[in-house]
Amino acid sequence: MKVSDAVAQRKSIRAFLKTPVDNTLIADLLSRAARAPSGGNLQPWRLFIINGKAMTDFLAHLEDRDPREQPAYRIYPENLPSPYRDSRFKVGEDMYALLGIPREDKAARLKHLARNFRFFDAPAAFFCFVDRRMGPPQWSDLGMFLQTFMLLAEEAGLSTCAQEAWASRPEAVSSFVAAPPELMLFCGMAMGYPADAPVNQLVTDREPLDAWATFV
Repeated sequence: MKVSDAVAQRKSIRAFLKTPVDNTLIADLLSRAARAPSGGNLQPWRLFIINGKAMTDFLAHLEDRDPREQPAYRIYPENLPSPYRDSRFKVGEDMYALLGIPREDKAARLKHLARNFRFFDAPAAFFCFVDRRMGPPQWSDLGMFLQTFMLLAEEAGLSTCAQEAWASRPEAVSSFVAAPPELMLFCGMAMGYPADAPVNQLVTDREPLDAWATFV
């Protein structure tokens, strides 16, 4: 697969089959993704993989925890302005339209949102942490590593969904994976094979080039 094909085909999958994912495949993809660039070659990503029984145990662990936690960080800025707010609003409306959930059905929308915390039924996942001493440059390095992983997964026939939603459950996650206190949870990554579900038909819009690029 060409890189351009992987970029075009990659999308966030929100309904997975129960088909197992082999740890050998995950390890291979992660090892190759580690070729992603990072400033000063710090390689700041710290990962914890859950698969098979570990996934079952983690989901049970989550049910026993109080969901009201102090988030690891603010996922979106307060008072998000246009056009960023507009893009976020539209992707939500497009997703719920595919699911057949109207705006007034708050309960159904909340139920779907809660599926984030089951990895959308993915059989495998990992959590990406970063040392608390790191700053914004290293956070950008995490993004490059995660994107590299997702494109390699696409090439391997494996679907993914990067989930910053997990930043709202840092204590539950850290306690399960036994992350040392100096590590901060950044996101989760669901991995598996896509189910034939309406929500997986979602293809998000992109702003045209002239809206965000200026040739000087």
